[in-house]
Amino acid sequence: MSNNEQIMNHEQTVMKKQARIGAVARGMLDGSMHYLIGAMELASLRHDVGAYANDIDFMPFIAVLSEIDSLPVDLSLPDGLEQALATHKTELRESVAWAKDISLVQCQSLAERYGSE
Repeated sequence: MSNNEQIMNHEQTVMKKQARIGAVARGMLDGSMHYLIGAMELASLRHDVGAYANDIDFMPFIAVLSEIDSLPVDLSLPDGLEQALATHKTELRESVAWAKDISLVQCQSLAERYGSE
C-alpha cells in the first residue's frame, strides 16, 4: 500500500468516526440512544478523530465516564443496560439526569460539529 493510499484510508476512517460522533450525539439528543451508552461511545471516539484532551465538547463525557464506572453494573456489557434498568433504575435515572446537566450543551455542539453524515 502506498503512502497516499495509507493517508486516504486514514482520512476515510477519521471521516467515518466523525460521522459516528454526529450520529451518536443526535441519538442521545432525540432519545434513540441511551444517554449514558452514548456518552461512553463519545468518550471513546474522541481519540479516533484527534480531539485534544482539553477539547471542551468532549470533556464532560470524560466525567460522565467516571460516573458510569461508579455504577454497580457494567454498561459496556451487551446486556448491561437491561441489567441496570432492572436492578438500579433510580440510580441510573439520577446518573442520566446528572450527565445531561453537565453535558447537554456539549452534546448539541458535537451533533452540530459532526452533523454531516
